[in-house]
Amino acid sequence: MFCCRRESFILLFLLSVMVGTSPAVGQSNESTEPMCFDWGESSRGSVSVLEGEAGWISCPLFSHPSVYNYSSTQSAGHNLFWYRLLEGQDLEQPIAYSSRFSRDKDRLWLQPAAAIDTGQYICMLRNKSSCSKIAIRLEVLRRDEALRSSDCQPPVAVATTQQLIPLQEGTTLDCPDLQDAASMSNSTPTVTWYHSRRPTECSTNPLWDSTFQQRGPSLQIHIMLDLFQGLYFCVVQYQRRGRTMNFTRSINVSAVYPTAVSKVPIILHPTKDKVFTVRTNSEVRLVCRGLLPLVLQNPSREIWWTVDGKTVSEMSNDRFSQKNSLVKYDYGDVTEESVLLIRDFQSEDLNRELNCSVRNQQGFMTHRAQLEEEESLPSVELGCGLGITLVLMLLLFVVYHVFWLELLLLYRSWFGSDERHTDDKEYDVYISYARNSEEEQFVLSTLRSVLENELGYSVCIFDRDSLPGGTITDETLSFVARSRRLLVVISPGYASQGSQALLELKAGIDGMVLGGHLRVILIQYKPVQRQVWVRELRRARMALVLVQWQGDKSKELTSRFWKRLRLELPVRKVRSREEAALMRLHSQNSTNSQTGLISNTMKDPLKVFNSAV
Repeated sequence: MFCCRRESFILLFLLSVMVGTSPAVGQSNESTEPMCFDWGESSRGSVSVLEGEAGWISCPLFSHPSVYNYSSTQSAGHNLFWYRLLEGQDLEQPIAYSSRFSRDKDRLWLQPAAAIDTGQYICMLRNKSSCSKIAIRLEVLRRDEALRSSDCQPPVAVATTQQLIPLQEGTTLDCPDLQDAASMSNSTPTVTWYHSRRPTECSTNPLWDSTFQQRGPSLQIHIMLDLFQGLYFCVVQYQRRGRTMNFTRSINVSAVYPTAVSKVPIILHPTKDKVFTVRTNSEVRLVCRGLLPLVLQNPSREIWWTVDGKTVSEMSNDRFSQKNSLVKYDYGDVTEESVLLIRDFQSEDLNRELNCSVRNQQGFMTHRAQLEEEESLPSVELGCGLGITLVLMLLLFVVYHVFWLELLLLYRSWFGSDERHTDDKEYDVYISYARNSEEEQFVLSTLRSVLENELGYSVCIFDRDSLPGGTITDETLSFVARSRRLLVVISPGYASQGSQALLELKAGIDGMVLGGHLRVILIQYKPVQRQVWVRELRRARMALVLVQWQGDKSKELTSRFWKRLRLELPVRKVRSREEAALMRLHSQNSTNSQTGLISNTMKDPLKVFNSAV
């Protein structure tokens, strides 16, 4: 088909020809022939013919028979001439009519077509006062393996028409252009039908079953089934001047739903109770989806949006646009989607009447889109709150990472239980250490002093608390069993074979492993290589807590050493300074008394005994 502007121009030109005027592009007089108006190449596209088959070209100037038909041209003195411009040539050559080339009214026949016939064919209408011409391209395709009887694959040159057949119903297929062959034949043309479901499968007469039946040139399908879809080819043969001519046409058959199925269109989305949530100053997309059944008598169907009773194309507001797309094709019925796009949505658009409608020959349906403005979230406040929360979480993480000991101690002081109320132990801590001057000085002057005087623990030291004359082994085991914690001061000389410290360590590990009533805490006073540890200490090391003494850094009560040690000892509240002073004084008096008692005993045991009584 010509475009709208070209069609209008052709109509005006042909009208001017009918009234006897010449076109503006050329003037004529009695002594010269009129200038011929060239319309260029037809916009209808090229004509394709398979090599060796018959074909024809219709002159595009007769596309509007109400204005200009072949009979009127003959009565008005117009003559039709055909020219051609073959491939590789520069000049138009008039066509010499022969047994292969013939003219029938407005058609040029090629019987048969050859590969060398490819090119432009020009039809010219001319009388004494006017002239016009237009070209159309002819493609003669070489015959290949596509149309062999073994598979009857259609060649690309075969013209294909579409035909829809309802399922479980019958119809008749007529070969296209059969009447044109009859007009050129001296006898009745014969038609052979083929059916190709796939390129490698083909059925041909007499292979039709009871479902198919060829009646004359037509093919009758009694009951349409899904498997009968595909391409149907008809090969037309006719006699012309003692020669057999043929051409091939194809029909693409598709199954559709039976006519008994409802053909009324419906809107699938939005439903009547559907509410679209929109936001002002943003882009809004309203989606409408409809089911549009196919009506064979009139296949036209559509889905569209209206805004205040006007279609989008009728509106002058460029903020509104519409886009349709195919969602599903199901035996002729289609599900289409129409999207109404509203850019820069405003609050006054909430009051507009937005309707989605569907229509075909059998019915019409419309739904109104209900809009609801979305409540705007306080983005600034929400962002600030989220930022503050993240900062607080980061600060809490840093605080816990730095002050986790203090936090755990604070938690124990609030919620921890005093073990003195749940067991019958006499001592909180038993201290085991190597018997030499350096470790003994650390235990008595530092470790014992802080635990008893500052932290309020009851400490047991064998050398101080054991009475003379007892058995060392029995008293050691008794002291360890009556203690809640065993502090083991690790140093290079600790736990040598046969020492008092080794006996204390073995008693503590046995109480921890077997009875479970004692916890062993290691205090590393000096670095010790683990290779020199005794077997008992290496075996239990994974289950023991190790607290490192770091010299002057650990002397203050607020140091990490004392906090870590307090975390492993029983729960006690830190005494006030007055209480701590009283406890130190009491401890000094007790120590002096014990020292004096021991010295007096050594001098005069009987006197000390009498004073004690």
